[in-house]
Amino acid sequence: MSVCITGWAHNKFGVNHNQSSENMIAEVVDQAIKHAEISVKDIDAIFVGTFNNGFQKQDFHGALPAVSQSDLRYIPAMRVENACATGSAAIHTAMNAIEAKKAKTTLVVGVEKMTDTSSEKVGDILLGASYRPEEGNTKGGFTGVFATIAEAYFQKYGDKSDILAKIAAKNHKNGSVNPLAHLQKDLGFDFCNTVSEKNPYVAQPLRRTDCSMVSDGAAALILQDIDLALSAKRAIAFRARRHVNDILPLSKREKTEFEGARRAWVSALADAKITLDDLSFVETHDCFTIAELIEYEAMGLTKIGEGFRAIEEGWVNINGKLPVNPSGGLKSKGHPVGATGVSQHVMAAMQLTGEAGKMQINNANLAGIFNMGGASVANYVSILEKIR
Repeated sequence: MSVCITGWAHNKFGVNHNQSSENMIAEVVDQAIKHAEISVKDIDAIFVGTFNNGFQKQDFHGALPAVSQSDLRYIPAMRVENACATGSAAIHTAMNAIEAKKAKTTLVVGVEKMTDTSSEKVGDILLGASYRPEEGNTKGGFTGVFATIAEAYFQKYGDKSDILAKIAAKNHKNGSVNPLAHLQKDLGFDFCNTVSEKNPYVAQPLRRTDCSMVSDGAAALILQDIDLALSAKRAIAFRARRHVNDILPLSKREKTEFEGARRAWVSALADAKITLDDLSFVETHDCFTIAELIEYEAMGLTKIGEGFRAIEEGWVNINGKLPVNPSGGLKSKGHPVGATGVSQHVMAAMQLTGEAGKMQINNANLAGIFNMGGASVANYVSILEKIR
C-alpha cells in the first residue's frame, strides 16, 4: 500500500461536440486538484492517457494540462498509450514513479475525443488495437473482431445471445442512475434481446446493445505516496495491482478464454491476500457484452463455459453476491478509450468513500477493477481499499 488515490474528477461522458480533448483535460485537472485539496505546485509529474490514433489531429496530449494550468509548466509530463487499457497504463506508470521515489504526488488524466469521427472510421481506428496483418480487414471493424470471439464461444457452448442481452440490460439499468453516464436509460431485456431498426446487428451475432458507447470524455486522479495520503481528506489504497500481457494475434491463442486476464486476476488476488468472495464489487471492461461474459470466467466467478450462471442466477446484479459494473460499465457509461481505465478507478473510489449516490453499494470496502487493451492483450487488475 505505497500509493493512494487522494482526489479525482470525472466529466459526463457522451457526445460533447463543443469540447476538445484540451478542454476536457482542463476541466478534470482543475476539479481533481481541488478535490484532493492540494496545490498545483505540489504535483511532481503528469501522465496523460489517450489512444487517439487518428481521432484528433492534435496529439502530444502530455503537454496539454499545462496549457490551462500555467503552474504545471516545467513539470515532467508524458503521454501514455496501451490501446483500450491506456488509462490503467497511465495509472501504473504514475505509480511506478512514486514507488521509485521519483515523485510523491502525480496527476493522471485519461481522455478521448471520439464522436467527431464517422462510425466507419472509428471502427478502423480501433482496429489498431488488433493485429492488423491478420485482423485488419475484419468486416465490422473492431466490433467484428469481438463478433468472431462471440461466434467461437457460441460454437463451443451454445448460442448465448439471450445471456448477452441480460448483461446489456443489467448494465443499462445500473447506468440509468449514474449522472456521469453517456446513456442514462434502462433499456430492459426485451429491447436488448430483439434485433430491430433501433437495435440492429453491428457485426453478427453482436447487436448495437452488445456494444459499448462511442463517447467523448475525461477523468483524472491524484496519486500520492502513503506518507502524504495518510494526512489527506480521502485515501484509497492500491492493495494490489497487476499487469499481464498476452500475445496479440488471436490466431495464436484460444480466443474464447481470456488467459491473460485470468492470470492478472489470480496474481492480484494473491498479492492482496484475498479471494474473489472478499470483494464488494467489480468494475470490469465490458467493451462488448461477450467480453463481460468471458471475464466472469477469467476472474474465477464461474468455470470456463459457465459464465452464463453469473447473470442468470443474479450473482452480478447490484444486490447480488458480487455486483459487476454498478456504474453501468462501458456499455452504459461509455468508452472514451483513453479515459476508460481512469474512469473505472474513479467509479470504484466513489463507491469506497460512500460518494456514489444512487449507484452506492452498501458497505463497499474492497473493489476489483479489470481494464484490458485489445482482445484481452493488455490486462490490468487493481484491488482498491479505503484507508481514509
